Amino acid sequence: MRPLYRAVLAAALAAAAPAAAQQQSTGPETGLPLPRWVSMKAPEANARRGPSTNHRIDWVFKHRNMPLMVTAEYGHWRRVVDRDGFGGWVHYVLLSGTRTVIVDENMLEIHRSPSDSGEVLAEAQEGVIATLRECEAGWCRIAADGIRGWVHEKGLWGAGDPEMPDRASVAPPPRRADGRRSGRHRRGPGCARPLTPLATGCRDPRDSATVPRWWHRRAASWCCSCPARSSARPS
Repeated sequence: MRPLYRAVLAAALAAAAPAAAQQQSTGPETGLPLPRWVSMKAPEANARRGPSTNHRIDWVFKHRNMPLMVTAEYGHWRRVVDRDGFGGWVHYVLLSGTRTVIVDENMLEIHRSPSDSGEVLAEAQEGVIATLRECEAGWCRIAADGIRGWVHEKGLWGAGDPEMPDRASVAPPPRRADGRRSGRHRRGPGCARPLTPLATGCRDPRDSATVPRWWHRRAASWCCSCPARSSARPS
């Protein structure tokens, strides 16, 4: 009877495992869902290797309002990742519940209504950050620097239901020549002001496909945003 009892107990534990995993989908500190979307409240945030100031800084997020995904909680700390899988532990006061998104598709059309037949107000290049207003039936209404309209949800990062990233997909800090993890690296995708006049010293976006920009069909003019998004580099 003892072997049979053990087999029944093992089967019961295996059946209970998915339910336990579902119960752990809320944060132990806030009771909010995990994962979930947040945004950067501060202009700069240190992403540390662990949930305390004693842990070293792996990444420095350098962009206010950029969307992030919270994947874990511990005390006053939240483990976050950006759209490229870079991240770490950030203090909660540096984060906001305001929903923002990053345009994840080149020259994403912004429509007046949630329909492909709706008037196209503008096009946004990959990397532009916008405020998320609402989503319905695969469309999301966004706003950035006076432009409001509807875009396909699939063209945004930070919209829809977040999915917990695999551990293998979370990018670790680069290694130095001696094999050790290098120090802090800067992360700053997107543009703070996607609609700004073409200023002196700013290259014409028509000459560089890597400069985030918006094309105003009504005004028929180019608006330069910010320098091309660069990859993470030692600070």
